[in-house]
This record gives sequence, structure tokens and C-alpha cells, in this order.
Amino acid sequence: MKAKLSRPRQILMLAATAALLFSFFVYCLYAANLIAFPYDYDQGEGFEVHDTVLFSRGELPYRDTEVFPFYASNYPPLFHVMAAPFVWFFGPAYWYGRLLGFLGSLLSAAAISYAVYRDGKRQRWIALLSGLAFLCSNFVYHIGPLYRQHMMMVTFETLALVLLASAFPRRDRRSIAIALLLLICAGYTKQLAAISALAAIFWMFLRAPRRALAWTSAFIIAGGTIFIGLNIVSAGQWWLQAVVANVNDFIPDQAFGLYTLWFKLHGFLLIPAIILLVYETYVDRLSLYSIWFVATALLGGIASGTWGAGDSYFVTSIAAMCILSGNLFSRIVTQNLLLPSILPMAKVSAAAAILIPLLYLGYARATLKMPTDGGFQPIADLLAVEANIRENFYDSATFDVGGYAHIGYFLSPEDHAAGGAIVDLIRATDKSVLSEEAGFTMAAGRDVVTNPTQLRNLHLAGQFQGEQLIEMIEQQEFGLVILRALFYPPPVLEAIDQFYEHRESVHMNGFDYLILYPKNLNGD
Repeated sequence: MKAKLSRPRQILMLAATAALLFSFFVYCLYAANLIAFPYDYDQGEGFEVHDTVLFSRGELPYRDTEVFPFYASNYPPLFHVMAAPFVWFFGPAYWYGRLLGFLGSLLSAAAISYAVYRDGKRQRWIALLSGLAFLCSNFVYHIGPLYRQHMMMVTFETLALVLLASAFPRRDRRSIAIALLLLICAGYTKQLAAISALAAIFWMFLRAPRRALAWTSAFIIAGGTIFIGLNIVSAGQWWLQAVVANVNDFIPDQAFGLYTLWFKLHGFLLIPAIILLVYETYVDRLSLYSIWFVATALLGGIASGTWGAGDSYFVTSIAAMCILSGNLFSRIVTQNLLLPSILPMAKVSAAAAILIPLLYLGYARATLKMPTDGGFQPIADLLAVEANIRENFYDSATFDVGGYAHIGYFLSPEDHAAGGAIVDLIRATDKSVLSEEAGFTMAAGRDVVTNPTQLRNLHLAGQFQGEQLIEMIEQQEFGLVILRALFYPPPVLEAIDQFYEHRESVHMNGFDYLILYPKNLNGD
């Protein structure tokens, strides 16, 4: 039976590998296209660049937003500290932060492949497909090459849990310490990593409560010391900006829509991951990956429904899914499962030899995204896909779900030119400019003024009055106001509407940037 299945299985495995490699190729092209773009692609990237610039000067971005330039960040420091040395050599730029995110996604995929290879009795092909499946996800594709800290958080999380899963049972103190240090790094890259930390601690207590207590105590002391230190050196702004301002409204429809999309795109591997979870619950013992998967899928998924969140909040659960599904496939192939007598392991393994590559093929098709013009047009015709999110790009997820980022397509020369046109408008005025995206002002050599989403969050928390900013708007001290999504607090938007007027728009990256000039209040 095995001999008859070997050739069909090999053909199917090659087909699955080719499909996932094609997706990886598109991902690499997308990353290269984005790394070359000198302005915001995803809203808010420019403020991440500015955070990095501040750290490169030895300054903190956790500041009093009531005084000029009304700027503060709500993100932990580590990703920006990592990118800060690039500022010393290259100045403010997007490419190095995007490159770090992209490389982080590759490192995460490598860690996933290693975990499946190590725990699955060296099934190289399944290990390779597991890592590629991570990079194939629409959600990973979205966030990977952005100037965002989220992918680096996932990288630290994945490295930590892959290391901890092996080190803790072996009582390898050095490796356990490194794994927990990586979790601290994840938390100080982005706060959402607290979910992975809770999953790791819970699993350690299940395995060895006394040892877990000692390690957890050290973990809390180390992480807490950094937290207190940041709050002291920022004169309390760390707590206000990174904690208080991060409590946003919950949108149930957004969370439900993203959960539905998560399953629609990843169901071919989510179901095998859930099967292994159930198997471990009733037959074996729960692995760290199962607990990690449940925690991040449940809590991360719920968090995706908050204002400002989105599909990226599922990326950690996708890493866990790829490991769990890969481990299940490896255990089936190596006949390392306890099954009822009515399911002979040899027959299950033989059937799985065909089913496993078919699942990866189905997954590759479900997560397909690609350009539809140029050299890709014959492939798009072969796969019967048409552009659905821009005139020349297909994304199987579409843009129909709230919270799913409106990104992923390639940028054109027209987008570059449009960004340059906005920069020229800024250079034409000798006054400060109020812009919802920082990239334009940095490119023009001007100071970055405000962070609109941070001001909005502080306003909703009752922590922003904005008297000085509103007074500057009323005095028309800004030569231009550049809006895209109207993220400023309502009182600020009202002042802008009263004292500035919209005269022109610049279309870039699929959005209309509104250019507002001071109104002639004297009627001249």
C-alpha cells in the first residue's frame, strides 16, 4: 500500500510546496515594493519612525501631550530601540523598520519549522510546509513588512515558546531563562504579548508547580522592574500613554467578522490543529502549543475587536496553529498516535499521506493573494481570479470585514509621485504643519506635531484637554492641515473645520489626503 501511495504522495507534496512557495514569492515582492516606499503605507507607520528617531537621540516618546508638539506614543520601546542605530547612519526612513519586520517573519517561520522538525521525528517536508504556511497567511502577509512592532513581538513570542517547550521538561535552566527573557522582550515590544506570557506560565504550573512558581516570580520581578523604571524616568507618562491610553472601545461586529475570516482563510490547518488539541486533552497531555493556541485565539481574537486593532491580533495564534497542525501530521505519518482499534494506525497513515498535501493545497488556495496584471496575468487566468481590492490585485479575504487592514496591494510610481507632491506643499509653507501622518513632515525636514490616534485615545479616557493645540489652530499657526481618516479628537476636528478650509486632495495609496489651508477670516 505504501509503495502505491509513494509516487502520488510525492507529486502532491511537490504541488503543495510549489503553491506555498508561490505565495512566499508574492510576499517577498510585496516586501521589496513596500520597503522602497518612503511614506506611510499603513496609517501610523510614520509615528513609529518618529519614536525611533526620538530613541536614537536618547529621548523618550512618552510625553505630555498638552504642550507643543503634543506628541506621545502608546507603544513599548524595544522595537524602536532595535531600529534606533539605523537612524544614526541613514536618518529617518521607513525601509529599515520594514526590513526588520520582514526578517522577523522569516525568523518566526524558521522557528515554526524547527519546532515541527524537532517534535515530529524529523519530518523535513512537513516542517518546511508548516513554516511556509505561516508566511502564506493573509494576516501575516499584511503585517510582516510594515514599520510596526507587531511582527517582532510575534517573533519573540514564537522563539520563546519553541525554546520553553523543550527546555522546561528537561530542567535546562539556561534555556528556560532565555525563553522567559524573550517573553519579556515580546512584552516590551507590544503589550499584547501578555497573552503568550500567561499561556507559558499556566503550562509551567501544569507541568511542575513548584518550579513554575520560582521561574514566574523571577519573570515578574524582571518585567516589573523595567516597567517601574520606565514610569520613573518618564515622570509617569509611561503609565498614562502606554496603559491608560490603550483602553479602547470594543466593537462586537468587528471581532465576529475577524473570527469568521480567520476560520475561512485558515480552516484547512485550523481543523487539524484543533484535532490535536482535543487528542491531547483526552488521550495525551496538553502541550505548551495547545495552551498557547487556545489563549491567543481566544484572547487575541477578542482583542481584535477593539478600536484600532484588526487582523494582526490573530498572527500569534496562526504561529501556534502551524506548529500544532504540523505536529499532528508528523505524528500521523510516523504512526505516533494512540487510536481506537477500529482505526488501524497503518491505514490512517496511508490515507494521510494523500490527505496532508491536499490540506496544504487547500490552504494555499484559501489564502491566495497576488497581482493580476503583468507577468502574473497568465497565473491569475489559470486560477480564475480577478482583481477585487484594487484594479490589479486579488486578495481572497477581500476588504469586506471591518478591522481587516486595507493594505496588501503593491504601490505604483503614481503613489510615489503623490507622496512627493504632498511633501512639496509642506515645503512651500514656512509654518508648522499639522498632519495625520508623520512621514510627509519628516520628508520635508519639519518637526512632527501630534499623534492623532494617541490624542483621540487620551481624549476618550478623559486625559486630554488640548487647550494649547486648539488655540494654535484658532490662531492659524499651522500653514497646512493634512487629514486622511479624521482621527483627531472631536474638539480638535471642530476647531480645524472652523478655521481651515479644504482646497485640494491628493490621492495616494488608495486614499484621498485632504489638504486644508487657513481660512480668510477677514473676508478679504
